[in-house]
Amino acid sequence: MTKAYVQSIGRMAYLWGWPLVNVANRAAAMAKAPEPGLMGGSVPVAFNAIAVLSDYISPDEHFVTCPNQDVVYGFGYADLDKNPIVFQVPDFGDRFWVYALYDARTDEFSKIGKPYGTKPGFYLMVGPGWKGETPAGITAVVRSSTPVVTMGARAFMDDTAEDRKAIQPVLSQIGFYPLSQFDGKMKTTDWSKLPHFPAGSQGKGETEWVNPDTYFDELPAVMKQVPPMPGEEALYKWIGSVLEAADKDPTIKQTLKETAVEAEREMISPFFQWRYNGRPAGNGWNSPVNNAQWGTDYLNRTATAKSNMYDNRPDETKYIYTDNDYQGEQLDGRNSYTITFSKGQVPPVRGFWSVTLYNDVHLFHPNALKRYSLGTKNKTLKYNSDGSLTLYVGATSPGGDKENNWLPAPNGTFSLYIRAYWADKAILDGTWQPSAIVKGT
Repeated sequence: MTKAYVQSIGRMAYLWGWPLVNVANRAAAMAKAPEPGLMGGSVPVAFNAIAVLSDYISPDEHFVTCPNQDVVYGFGYADLDKNPIVFQVPDFGDRFWVYALYDARTDEFSKIGKPYGTKPGFYLMVGPGWKGETPAGITAVVRSSTPVVTMGARAFMDDTAEDRKAIQPVLSQIGFYPLSQFDGKMKTTDWSKLPHFPAGSQGKGETEWVNPDTYFDELPAVMKQVPPMPGEEALYKWIGSVLEAADKDPTIKQTLKETAVEAEREMISPFFQWRYNGRPAGNGWNSPVNNAQWGTDYLNRTATAKSNMYDNRPDETKYIYTDNDYQGEQLDGRNSYTITFSKGQVPPVRGFWSVTLYNDVHLFHPNALKRYSLGTKNKTLKYNSDGSLTLYVGATSPGGDKENNWLPAPNGTFSLYIRAYWADKAILDGTWQPSAIVKGT
């Protein structure tokens, strides 16, 4: 194998496997949690179980980029080789909710939630090799193609004290636990009393879950845990042949390590820019098309894993995002911007919508108002006399009643992100387009 050949396969393998190694390392970190709890007092962590917040996620979390403050999160990882997992679905009433269950490729294999008409009850999540009998009292079985799974629960909550109180009983009935603990009775948990675990050292941005220096040491084990999809068998053998050669030849192993470092810098880092994610959605915005059902769309699978891990499926959530105004200039808080939705043209959804502001590393920008998004959850938005809605974005308050519609920005670069949960057909087929972001004069 020439050096050039090893470099070529190495770059391809780095792009292809980056999300898989990312998931494996997150799961390994979660497995260290002795029980469901809060990492750093803010991020729900659990293994073979779930931990659920009792309010919006804390703005200082660094575990995952692009969090939102429209829903209350539950989160955890599991190894289905050890034990199938039972999950409880309480009666959410009219409240929007979804349980997103992901395999080790970040594909969502579940269709559990309000958009699917899922009924309250007990459900069983099993791994690819499970051949057991479904116990009495289980409504349905969902199967993952990989043993390692990520479990995300989301329930919408208005930004009011009344709804914070009203949601607590239903949150207490969200539960994921090993089949061995299933007794047919709905378990309840007071999630406000979760133990706190130290978060460890944190940098400015998201925790670095993929280390290029060790990537090719970790990839072989990950590939054994994640079987090839139909049609990927040759790809696995191709990559595997170079990994086997590296085991026998220190020169090849060093070339792979150097290639990983270069690929991280040259290929992966640019995916943090929204223009490399998805396709144009109008007025300078972009949107993914295969989110959480990537299949062989390796480009956008890895781009999303880098920029905003764990999308929902399109029929659950449509994501629309940008770093730039409608003229293509980088958004900067030292300027002022407006986004005006004409009358009746706010994002058409059956669930909810929001516009969230993220700083230059796709995390929340701390501000005195503790406001990170605007949308359905906000009951104090001021509409214009003609029925249109204008949102104001910038580091400086627009003042007066306009402040209710203001998203505070840093004195520097930032991005904007629209979420449309349970979007209408007009959003899904592109008939509706996001409004232009206009820089003030």
